[in-house]
Amino acid sequence: MFSRNTRRCEDCPYNTERPVSTCLLPLFEDSMLRRSLVLSLSLVVSLIVPFTPISAQTQPMLGFDAAGTERERKLEAQFDSLIDKNNLQNWTRRLAARPHHVGSPVQKEHAEFLVAQYRSWGYQAEIERFDVLFPVPVTRSLELVAPMKFKAKLAEPPLKEDAGTAQAGQLPVYNAYSADGDVTGELVYVNFGVPKDYEELEKRGIDVKGKVVIARYGGSWRGIKPKVAAERGAIGCIIYSDPKEDGYFQGETYPKGPWRNEYGAQRGSVADMPTHPGDPLTPGSGSVPGTKRLARKDAATIVKIPVLPISYADALPLLKAMGGPLAPPEWRGALPVPYRLGAGPAKVRLKLAFDWQQVPAYNVIARLPGAELPDEWIIRGNHYDAWVLGAHDPISGTVALMEEARAIAALTKSGWKPKRTIVYAHWDGEEPGLLGSTEWVETHADELRKKAAIYINTDSNGRGFLEMGGSHTLERYFNEVTRDVIDPQKQIPVKERVRAGRIVGGSGEARREARERPDLRLAALGSGSDFTPFLQHLGIASLNLGYGGEGRGGSYHSSYDSVAYFERFIDPGYRYGTTLAQTTGRLVLRAANAEVLPFDFVAFADTLEKYLKEVTALEGELREASLEKNRQIEEKTLEAAYDPTQPYVPPKADAPVPAMDFAALKTAAAALRASSERYRTALDSLAARPLPPAAQKEAGAALIATERTMLRVEGLPRRPWFRHQIYAPGLYTGYGVKTLPGVREAMEERQWSEAHEQSAILAAILERVAGQIDKATGILRPSQTTSAAR
Repeated sequence: MFSRNTRRCEDCPYNTERPVSTCLLPLFEDSMLRRSLVLSLSLVVSLIVPFTPISAQTQPMLGFDAAGTERERKLEAQFDSLIDKNNLQNWTRRLAARPHHVGSPVQKEHAEFLVAQYRSWGYQAEIERFDVLFPVPVTRSLELVAPMKFKAKLAEPPLKEDAGTAQAGQLPVYNAYSADGDVTGELVYVNFGVPKDYEELEKRGIDVKGKVVIARYGGSWRGIKPKVAAERGAIGCIIYSDPKEDGYFQGETYPKGPWRNEYGAQRGSVADMPTHPGDPLTPGSGSVPGTKRLARKDAATIVKIPVLPISYADALPLLKAMGGPLAPPEWRGALPVPYRLGAGPAKVRLKLAFDWQQVPAYNVIARLPGAELPDEWIIRGNHYDAWVLGAHDPISGTVALMEEARAIAALTKSGWKPKRTIVYAHWDGEEPGLLGSTEWVETHADELRKKAAIYINTDSNGRGFLEMGGSHTLERYFNEVTRDVIDPQKQIPVKERVRAGRIVGGSGEARREARERPDLRLAALGSGSDFTPFLQHLGIASLNLGYGGEGRGGSYHSSYDSVAYFERFIDPGYRYGTTLAQTTGRLVLRAANAEVLPFDFVAFADTLEKYLKEVTALEGELREASLEKNRQIEEKTLEAAYDPTQPYVPPKADAPVPAMDFAALKTAAAALRASSERYRTALDSLAARPLPPAAQKEAGAALIATERTMLRVEGLPRRPWFRHQIYAPGLYTGYGVKTLPGVREAMEERQWSEAHEQSAILAAILERVAGQIDKATGILRPSQTTSAAR
């Protein structure tokens, strides 16, 4: 679902309320900087590599004793020798040969092919079906009706240079979960269509009520654009791909180059997933026979106005016909028109109608039972449905997962068995709204709460840097794995290549941290891929990763995401597909084989303190912003009083920002840090001594429960499906994360009573997390837990 190698950030799960240094895509946005950055990266890499102090092969592994570490390294070397990039190529050419969206006949064929592969490798494999709401358009029409006539083509023509683009069975260009509608109105240009853009329009006296808005892709996840437009009174929303973001402004367009051509358009879901993902009609329950379904009119996640994506060829006549004031310079794209705000004289008619059908979603689930701890599950997933062909998104991730699973199964032929159960999952229906994964999690919630230890997710993949996000309780384990995987271009650990990127392209604090902090910090996870129900609904510690940043272009969610496109521009030779399989394979093997699950809480405590500093600073930022707003209101009121010919109705002034009391939160965070450090001491001592099997089982149960204690059964305010109190997608950032979301979003919305309440709730949860960590410490080494600890 999310865009990994494109320039836009609206579909990136690493997108946050503040810039994050873990995202490397901005390093390459400006073509004039690209060459100097590559040179700088090469210099930094040359400085880093000679100072790697100890060979990774001599360092212990988290959760293993010395003998276990040695056995694991031999196993991983054997695993690497089994990876065959030819399998990735062959499977890509099969799975991305024809359109295969959820509910399509080809998707069922793919499910049957996948389950047969897993059974042939020795897995216990099955197809699990869910019936989900998936609308497909029966009417799509967009016309300029004034001041001249124009009818949008709304089609991506096939290319003679790429036979894949002429395949039958393609979904047309549309946004899933748009409302039906036939609306006519004046056009208003709203830039990226996020809340701050509407605030800018209000300053200029432009109201979108009763109008049709046109927004360009970027700045947020696409579903936020119609959501905000509807809240502001707009009657329709058009989203177009501007060439500045991923078209000719960036370079040659497809088929000559990788960037979006004039008729390329971005399909995608606009369901209000910050409310809840999954089937809109069965929130919180699996979409299986017998489940009570909402009436469509009562579904909270279906957009309230019609919305349609278009190409920049179709957008150009609309923007050219617009009048009104010029848009601010930062709002202007790369089309050869003066970008004007409207409203009018351009007027459009947007007409959409959908077949609101129930379709089958087929999840493929494969199990390799654990020999010693079968009730502790390591789950590994990637979706396999696409909007059209999907060679990049998602098949590049799907085939890496398959080759990883095949190689791990081959290891069993030499007598090895995993200590814990390994579950491989290919999710269907991810693109419309995480349908397959969410319905599976909701259906099996009781069992997953007891057994699921770690979930590891990938999506699309390409050449470049490792992009890494996840639960900070898994940060040390993740860093150990990335220390042991070699980047195929630079021949250095992938961890050190990421470090170089952060030093070259990060902010001051990010640069300092990359130089001084031994482990690289994981990005917090918002939403946008199949980790969401595991982490944020059930509290299963999760990772999300993939490679990208260099294989960039404009094929995202278009018919041009073909095998030919992928093999030319995204991952020639499947080198990074192989690297992804090596990375995730190690993650799975280490988690499945460790004596003690590879959790460590010091990084979590450190990151939590960082988030607390941010919300503490937010109080001051909001106070200053309110004072400045009120000062401007007073100034304009005085100007209006001086010149009564100028009518002025002042907006409502902000109420004073009260002082927040974060003392309880800080005390709880300090206790959590102390508990985390005691646990690390106990865990590190295991390198010299094995843990008895009974204690391993007891420790596993205690560790699995740590992430669960970060949940609140009642969920977040106004969206109970999201229960995690540390990470959640933002209400108005979509995929972008809000950390400490209950407190942070209440403050941003100036709901001060709620902010105080959420602060107390969070403090109590952190106390429970510390207590659960102490419980695990007592199992590993009882002397580490004293009566003073609690």
